[in-house]
Amino acid sequence: MPSFGTRSRMQLNSCHSDLQKLFEEVIKHYDCTILEGHRTEDRQNELYSQGKSKVQFPNSKHNSFPSLAVDAVPYPIDWDDTRRFYMFVGIVRGIASQLGINIRCGADWDGDLEVKDQNFHDLPHFEIDPLGRHY
Repeated sequence: MPSFGTRSRMQLNSCHSDLQKLFEEVIKHYDCTILEGHRTEDRQNELYSQGKSKVQFPNSKHNSFPSLAVDAVPYPIDWDDTRRFYMFVGIVRGIASQLGINIRCGADWDGDLEVKDQNFHDLPHFEIDPLGRHY
């Protein structure tokens, strides 16, 4: 059975307990790695300046502590295999729904199950949905 390495565990431990619970269950079913949980001001603004985030500090869900967002990807990482990323998003969303955890993901920001209408694709991003929606 897959398990998180030290770095993934450290990043996940910086996240909200619901995200920890979710990805502890995900790892039982699908090998993945946690890239990032909580982000410092410098890190957030660095990603913003690189165009990898649409918001500056402190406006990202990653900037709270514990973090209300996590970046997680299927392992081993192949950034060119977007189909695998979308499959992973479906797995995470399904498990979140089973656990009663409301999430929003960067593959489908508006939750309409249509990915072609997104103007910013952030496939690794999952966050606690403050409006309590499951998607």
